[in-house]
Amino acid sequence: MQYCIYLRKSRKDDELEALGEGDTLSRHRKILLDYAAKHKLVIGQIYEEVVSGDTIAARPIMQKLLEDVSAEMWDGVLVVEIERLARGDTMDQGLVAQTFKFSNTKIITPVKTYDPNNEFDEEYFEFGLFMSRREYKTINRRLQRGRITSINEGKWVANKAPYGYERYKLEGEKGFSLRMVEPEASVVKYIFELYTAGERQEDGKYNRLGCSKIARRLNDNGIKTMTGAKWTIATVRDMLKNPVYMGKIRWGRRATEKRMENGKVVKVRGNLKYGDYLTTEGRHEGIVSEETFLKAQELLSKNPPRPLGEKGSVTNPLAGLVVCEMCGHHMQRRPFSKGYPASINCTTLGCGCVSARFDLVESRVLHVLQSWLDKYYIDIKSAKEQPLKSENNITKTLLQAAEKELERLERQKTMIFEAYENEVYDPQTFIERSKENAEKISATTGRIAELRTIADTEINRQERFALLIPRIEHILKVYDKIDANEKNEYLSEVIERITYIRTEGGRWTGVYDNFEIGVFPRI
Repeated sequence: MQYCIYLRKSRKDDELEALGEGDTLSRHRKILLDYAAKHKLVIGQIYEEVVSGDTIAARPIMQKLLEDVSAEMWDGVLVVEIERLARGDTMDQGLVAQTFKFSNTKIITPVKTYDPNNEFDEEYFEFGLFMSRREYKTINRRLQRGRITSINEGKWVANKAPYGYERYKLEGEKGFSLRMVEPEASVVKYIFELYTAGERQEDGKYNRLGCSKIARRLNDNGIKTMTGAKWTIATVRDMLKNPVYMGKIRWGRRATEKRMENGKVVKVRGNLKYGDYLTTEGRHEGIVSEETFLKAQELLSKNPPRPLGEKGSVTNPLAGLVVCEMCGHHMQRRPFSKGYPASINCTTLGCGCVSARFDLVESRVLHVLQSWLDKYYIDIKSAKEQPLKSENNITKTLLQAAEKELERLERQKTMIFEAYENEVYDPQTFIERSKENAEKISATTGRIAELRTIADTEINRQERFALLIPRIEHILKVYDKIDANEKNEYLSEVIERITYIRTEGGRWTGVYDNFEIGVFPRI
């Protein structure tokens, strides 16, 4: 039998550490390892995370644990207290309870072992999760009240200072504020100046720059962002929208809302405009004047990002499908006026991928779909009649060797357990050998699954591809009769992604089709 340990450091633990309680994870790890040694439990893995998220979606290590528990990898999970497993809402608590129940995995604490298939233990476990959620909400309300109070006092409550500032501790009271740092503050002034007033020309007039040109100007001058990355249109736009630069504190602009979509709870971040969220006078000095900031908001409102279409529909049949092979970002359809055809563009600043006429790319994609049909009908019969290739025989040999290795590791696991019982291993050595053995078993099990998949890949690919054939035929038949939104929906059903690259040529060269695409079927 194999067990694992789950450790999570919460917000309350930070408070205890500040009072001198010591490192929480180390203390909890020792408690659980001592318990495992005392009760002769073989520990195969330790899951650790430092997060105070109230939902499982915000806890990647917890997601991995639930995935492994669901796969029946562990006979039991050791935790210091059941509250460490879930403090989320009813759905999160139900997910944890059902995952442990259906996999018949025990929850083991130093105080009690919970059998999820025991009626009384299940009830006790669910009650513990409920009380944990109640405690979390109480703590969260207190923290939110504290944050709002600090914001109303003009303090800076975020962990990181925005570009152009540094965070410092206020003297004689709790909380933090901001102070300007150079040369970042001068860059902020420069950005607002280029956007609101413009750049002085030789004739004395001023020429305003948009977010794209400002980002390109900063990159050309070798100016880096806070992270050392290049400036983007979004980075410049977000900076122009931030009232912190006129000496104010904002709160709630990107407030997260929970919604139910397709039977699942998803988090959606808001993006409110200036004036629609909480704004207070900050204790810090603004880098630009209020007049300059408000002028920037007026100009931004006149040039908002262009929506994809009405009511969430798309006007690009290839939306979300085409990826630039140079930088890896999704490409966009750019319409032109004055009779010029639309093009497909990479919007990453500095990327050397050259745009192409959209209609030519779209036509090339349809040509690939037609070639899939032609090849399928030519090869499908002979593919079914072909004997197994030699590579499949090699895969089978490797699979048999991996299965024998797994049997050896299982025997080794038994020997480790016996060595502990005979006091050959001390607790620490026992845990180390158990973990090493469990990792090898996990790796070998994964290798076996991979080899089995490889052995069946060609047959499975043919079967899955066969399911796409009727859809591809339908797409090619009705493509010219449906709108862009329907085209995109149909194409997304059969195409996983499309890679695009073009390194030379342009609109004025007379060469339009010297680009390459790769179309990957959704199989």
